[in-house]
Parts: sequence; structure tokens; C-alpha cells
Amino acid sequence: MTKNKYLSLFFILLITFAASAIGGFTTSSFKEPWYSQIILPSFNPPSWVFAPVWTTLYVLMSIAAWRIWIKFYDKKTLNIYFIHLFFNLIWSIIFFGFHLIGLALLDLIIILIFIVILMKLYLAKDKISFYLMTPYFLWSSYALILNFTIFIKN
Repeated sequence: MTKNKYLSLFFILLITFAASAIGGFTTSSFKEPWYSQIILPSFNPPSWVFAPVWTTLYVLMSIAAWRIWIKFYDKKTLNIYFIHLFFNLIWSIIFFGFHLIGLALLDLIIILIFIVILMKLYLAKDKISFYLMTPYFLWSSYALILNFTIFIKN
């Protein structure tokens, strides 16, 4: 049982970081020179902040989903997590790949809705999973403000 428990964590992390890798590849391939030429808000963080923040958030949200899986074998909640991950992945493609700031903003709203749904489901089952999602919710809310400001300025 312990072996399967950690194998499931490995697969959730693998899928989560695969999505991250696709988004990261898109970002690095299509970010410049476009991103340097748009008007960014004064509160835009430096580029070096994003990798450690997202790595931490992906680990935390993977552990949150995994805790629900190992305790309840809740396929519905895990499916919601993976659907949410799809929207998380396509944000980079929309924003950095296609340079569609408004559509990326809409996608970010969808991501936040999914985060709230997941947090509500987690709170009812496992408070630690709920708390593990809190930094992700806060960062995504900040990202929404950034995306909105970039949309308005450009």
C-alpha cells in the first residue's frame, strides 16, 4: 500500500510538472521580443521570481491533490484538478505563445474558479490540502491583477 501511495504522488507530480514544462517551453520560446515591448505595471515581478514561485506552487498543489486521492480515492476531485491543470497550462500558450492578453485574462478567471472549487472540496475533506492551495490562490489572484493591468495598458 505504501508503494502505491508514493507511486500515485509521483504520477500526480509528473503530470503537473509536464504541464509546467509545456508552459515553460512556450514561454521561453515566444516571450521575447514581444514581452519586452509591451507596457508592464510597476508591480510586475522580475523574471527570476517566476521559476521558484511556480515550482513551489506546483509541488504544493500536487501534494494537496495527492492527499485527497490517497485518503478518499476521489476520482471526481482528481479529475477537476487535472482539468484545472489544463487551463493552467494553456495560459502560457495564450499569453506568451499567441500574445492574446485578453483571452489569457479570461483563462486566468477560469483557473481561479477552479482553484476556489478545489479549495472548497478540499476544505470539506482535508484541511491541510485546503491550506496547501492557499499560496496558489493568492499568487493566481496577484497574476489576475497583473494580467488585467497589462491588458488595460496594452
